[in-house]
Order: sequence, then C-alpha cells, then structure tokens
Amino acid sequence: MTSGAHIIRGGRLLDARAHRADPGDILVIGDTISEIGPPGLAAPAGAVTIDARGMLLHPGLINAHTHGHGNLAKGMGDRWTLELLLTAAPWINGSRSAEDRCLSAKIGAVEMVLKGCTAAYDLPLELPVPTHEGVESLGRAYADVGMRAVLAPMVADRTLYEAIPGLMEVLSPSQREDVAKLRPVPWKTSLDGMRAGLHGWTLDRQQVGLAVAPTIPHHCSDEFIRGCADLAKEYGVGLHSHVAESKVQAVVGLQRYGKTLTAHLDGLGALGPHFTVAHGVWLDHEDMTRLGDHGASVAHNPGSNMRLGNGFGDMKAMLERGVNVGIGTDGANCSDNQNVFEAMRLASLVSKGRSPDMDRWVTTDEVMVAATEGSARALGFAGKLGRLAPGYLADIVFLDLRHPNWIPTNDPTNQLVHTEDGGAVTHVMIGGRMIVEHRRLTTVDLEALARDAEAARQRLESVNAPAKALYERLAPVVGRFCPGLAHVPYHAARYVGGS
Repeated sequence: MTSGAHIIRGGRLLDARAHRADPGDILVIGDTISEIGPPGLAAPAGAVTIDARGMLLHPGLINAHTHGHGNLAKGMGDRWTLELLLTAAPWINGSRSAEDRCLSAKIGAVEMVLKGCTAAYDLPLELPVPTHEGVESLGRAYADVGMRAVLAPMVADRTLYEAIPGLMEVLSPSQREDVAKLRPVPWKTSLDGMRAGLHGWTLDRQQVGLAVAPTIPHHCSDEFIRGCADLAKEYGVGLHSHVAESKVQAVVGLQRYGKTLTAHLDGLGALGPHFTVAHGVWLDHEDMTRLGDHGASVAHNPGSNMRLGNGFGDMKAMLERGVNVGIGTDGANCSDNQNVFEAMRLASLVSKGRSPDMDRWVTTDEVMVAATEGSARALGFAGKLGRLAPGYLADIVFLDLRHPNWIPTNDPTNQLVHTEDGGAVTHVMIGGRMIVEHRRLTTVDLEALARDAEAARQRLESVNAPAKALYERLAPVVGRFCPGLAHVPYHAARYVGGS
C-alpha cells in the first residue's frame, strides 16, 4: 500500500489488557510495523519522522458489521422494528445506480476513518440482485478513502413475506401482488453471480476483499445456504449471516425448523471459523457453545440491537463459551452513525445493564480487544490487524491527550471505551499511509462528497416515491403481525416448533 520507512516517535502505546500506555516508538517499513521499542528506537537513514508527542496510539478499530448502502438512508426512520426496516428496503435503498452505491459506501468509510476505524465487514444490499459492477463500485469507494473492507453482498431466495410463516396470508390480495414483484432471483442465479465476482475480483484483496452473506437463514432455502457455505469454502472467504437478531427471527426459526437457527445452520454445514453471526441477541447458551466449539464469531451490535427494539446481546456469555466476539455499528439506516467508539461504550453499558451481578459484566479490556483483535478475526485478518506489534499491518490511530476526553488520563483502556467518542482522533494511518492528518482527510474532498450526496438524496426521494407509498401500505400489517410473534413466549415457540 505504501513504500519507505516511517518512525513514529514520542507517543504512548496502548496495551489494552494491561490498562497501560507507556512511551514508545514504532518503526513502520512499507505497510507493516517492523519494530516497537523504547523512545529513541533506531531507524534507517531516510525514515520519515512522525511526531506523536502528547498522543495515545492504539490499533485501528475494526467494524465487525455494517451496511454500506445504509449511509444514504441515514435518518429516514425512527420507530421501526427490524421487520419494518426490511419492509422499507425498496423505499430507502431502491433505484440505486453504481455511482449511488459507491457514494453511499464512501460516506460511511469517511465517517469511520475520521472516528478511528480502519477496516469494516460490509454487507451491502443491491436490488434486485448483487452485480459485479455494483459490488466493485463499493470496493472502489473504500479503496478511494484508503480504508480496508470485506464486502459480503446480501443474498436471499425468499422475501420477508415468504420467510415469516403467516405473514403473506394476512396481506390483502393487492398487497400480495405488490410483494410478489419483490421476489429474489433463483438461488442458482445468485450463486453463479457470486462465483463470478469472487473469481474476477480485481481489487487488492488485502485492502478490499469479498465474502458471502446469505442474509438471514430463513430467508434462504436450505439448498441456497449449502451452496453459499460451499462457495465460501471453495474460495477461502468468510460467511456472514444475521442470526437470532430479533425475537421474531428466533421464534420463526423454531416454527420453521423445530430447532434454533444456529442449530439449523450447523446441520447444513455452515458453521466454522470462517462463520460470523451478526447480532446473536437471541442466542441461547447451547447456541453459543455450538458457535464456540466451531471457532465462529459474533458481530455484537449493541446500538442497532436497541435501536430496533431487538434486545441486549449477552457478550459475557458468548466470551465464556469460546465465541470470538467483534464489535459492530450496523448500518446508518438502523444505527444512525458509524462510530465504533460509541459501539464499544454501548457494549460495555449494555452488559452492565443486563444484571446487577458484576461477574456478568464485560470488562473494558474485553470490549477493546473485541473491537480490534476480535473483529479482525471475524474479517479474516487474524494475526495481521488489531494489535500494535511487529509483523502487524500499520493501521494506527493517534489520539490527542490534550483533548477534554483525556484530561486527566487515569486509565487508558477504561477511558478509550467509556470516554472517547472520536473527538480526540488526530491522525489515522492505514497500511503506513496517513489517511487522516491533523483531523483532515487526505484522500477525499468532503465538500464535493456532500454536494454529490445531496443531489443523490433529492433524486432518490423522487424516484422512490412509489416504493415509499408501498411501504406505507404494508407497514400497518407488518407492524401488527410481527410484534405479535415477538410476544410468543420463547419456551412456547420451542414446544410448537418441536411438536
């Protein structure tokens, strides 16, 4: 990504587990950390010196779950559940050109890097089906900003209305005709398209790579999930799915399969170290043990989980059962911002809000490690990202210790999780290249980005007016039916599913 040598001098280097940040220097050769040592570390002749005095240095945060298409739709909804968000998809995400998709992803990438995030697992939506052109347009957005990403286009072969038992039956005949037009392409067509994309990917996979995302298990036929799992294994990429995000999903899984969604996926051969559960709010302890035994990951998105009324994921229980946990923001259309600092704070507070038993609370070092090493593992970058250590890629965030967030500096790990909000981010290095310098992006013209976004917003508002009208016709039905499922006692759903 870059060449030459840089020596970063005078900073304090975070050791999250030890709750320390001692003075030290970092030698970066090319895109990789070559050596870390005490102040005065020797550097090769010609190395460029970066002055980090008065700064705390930490590994770039990694967003374990987001949606690049959501950034053009931020602020478009308030009180909606997950199922209403899915109902709104043709309205808030429809009629996008390749340029729109690139623009939306770029908006999110810009926000993330300005707030100390250097890599993301992005599950984009492209209607009616992902295309090579569309996915590459998102990849170019991340490459233009200078950020890393793994892109996993969401695919399904059932609509929301087909996936949730009984929902289609409560629609009026005209509504059924409307939603029939939303039916995805056959699963074999989607698999062929994904295979072509994986085979023909032209971007640097160390910066922007691909994965596979059967979006929600019951939105996909068993044959489709098996095909996705086989494809991911064939190309050695990740597999990512929204599992037990809402109680509706958990209940529907029991109704459809007579077992939890996680158990169903296990039976289809989908689980493994490459597999990431998005959300996992309604995982039971048996599910968590199953995921841990497979070396799988959960992308914990506490902001979105609360925003959509889905509940409070139990991060402590996941960690205790060997699950690799990463921290995510989810998309800006359902979690509003792309601030991983905020997601870390919420992960800590949600854990504490679940119970007065302090032994059930995650620690700040567990949260910070999840947002770096845990997320890196979910993205397939284990041993390459998430630490300040020799041999790791030089993705480094510089925080100003003179910012009010750090006055005084008592415990760097506690303050990074509970106090920092992105306001102290001064520089961001990705792969040895300064992407943010003195709080300004070096790669993107923000004024031009804002102009392009406003033009797209106005055009999409007009062209998607019919889709908005469809949402307004469907929302009262979905908004009544799905919360009714969520009020089914979980043990009763288990009994019905297994009977």
